[in-house]
Amino acid sequence: MVFSHKPVMLKECLEGLNIKADGIYFDGTLGGAGHSVEILKRLSPRGLLIGVDRDKEALEAAEQKLKNVDTKGRFITIHSNFENIRQILESQKIKALDGVLLDLGVSSHQLDTKARGFHYQENAPLDMRMDRSESFSAKELLNTWPKERIAEIIREYGEEKWADRIAEFICNARKKTEIITTSQLVDIIMAAVPAKARRKGPHPAKRTFQAIRIAVNGELKALKNVLPEAFDLLNTGGRMCVITFHSLEDRIVKQFIRERSGRCKCPPGLPKCVCNAVRELKQVTSKPITPSADELKQNHRARSAKLRVIEKL
Repeated sequence: MVFSHKPVMLKECLEGLNIKADGIYFDGTLGGAGHSVEILKRLSPRGLLIGVDRDKEALEAAEQKLKNVDTKGRFITIHSNFENIRQILESQKIKALDGVLLDLGVSSHQLDTKARGFHYQENAPLDMRMDRSESFSAKELLNTWPKERIAEIIREYGEEKWADRIAEFICNARKKTEIITTSQLVDIIMAAVPAKARRKGPHPAKRTFQAIRIAVNGELKALKNVLPEAFDLLNTGGRMCVITFHSLEDRIVKQFIRERSGRCKCPPGLPKCVCNAVRELKQVTSKPITPSADELKQNHRARSAKLRVIEKL
């Protein structure tokens, strides 16, 4: 199986990680190994790369690419969720890292593999699992969750104005027949969103598909869990690069940075600070890095990407 995925902001990530030849690096979203191959090339025989992915297909393809670059055991690949970073390192008897990379969201391979059911423009089974060994899928969510909960995730994870109406139409449709394909879901969404609203903005199903995918895979929960764990496992001077693809992810990363930047958390009006806030990190760049015009010409899927780089003090 050909596994294609263009690494987003590759040069910027490599610069952000500030790679040490004998360092230990953790790629929590190994994917097509585009970033990891280049990290591995920069490591000495004493360096180590740990590549983790929830998708077994991605992991197998990435492992072969890494073997083509290195046969000296400078890398380890592990099938897991990156939020398990502490357990993963403990299993390898590793105490600290010099760099962490998280390239969030769904990969091009997952989007382009019809049977995975991630895309609203392809008719496929309603799946959307990043880890296909897990049982919970989009089909189960749409056919079993109560209307209020479906509306909540579409509104919060998809930032969809018509969330309540879409959830109502989903629940009405499933009373007649089980919702099992992406085309069925698209038709339901198209019927729920008023014609005037369908004429503006992105495809009417885009936000709902994003919301369901995030819920099925627990993406935001995993991100909230991994950021403090990964940061605490960094050596002093270690770097973390996080690429986000929508505002929900970026908001979580920004909030984490604020919490660890030493800003006073005391209520306004106190005569002096009593929270004893400690600055634990610095932002390597004050603003997020975005793809260059040249990169966007080569990879339109990178258009919403933002890279934030932090260093542990």
